Amino acid sequence: MLPTIIVEGTRQEIADRYRVSLGMVKKLLQQRKRTGDIGARHAYSGRKPIIVQAHENQMRTLLGRKPDMTLKELREALGLDCSLPAIHYALNDMGLTYKKRHSEPVNRTGPILGKRARGGGASN
Repeated sequence: MLPTIIVEGTRQEIADRYRVSLGMVKKLLQQRKRTGDIGARHAYSGRKPIIVQAHENQMRTLLGRKPDMTLKELREALGLDCSLPAIHYALNDMGLTYKKRHSEPVNRTGPILGKRARGGGASN
C-alpha cells in the first residue's frame, strides 16, 4: 500500500506545486473520498469487454452440441450485440479454432494438369 501523503494548501496551490490541472486535483480528491486511495487505477480503465466469462462458458456448451455453428449463429444464440470479429477473437483467446475442414480425403496423386502450353505465337 502506498504511504499516505499529507498535502497542505488550497486546491490551486496543490495543482501548481505538482504541475497538474485543478481538475486533476479535484478528481484525485473525489477518488480518495470514494476509495480511500489516490493511486493509479489502470485496471479499471479502458473499454469494458462485451463477451464475459459467462458468454465463453455458453459458447463452449453451444459448440459442444453443434461444432459447425457459424459466428453469426453463435452471436444470435448468445444474444450479443457485437461484431463477428469480436466473437472470432473471443474463440481464439479461448483456444478454440474455427477453421472449416473439408470432409473428403486429400488427393495424394498430385495435380492432374498436363504440361503447360507454350506462350504466344501460332500453334505448331
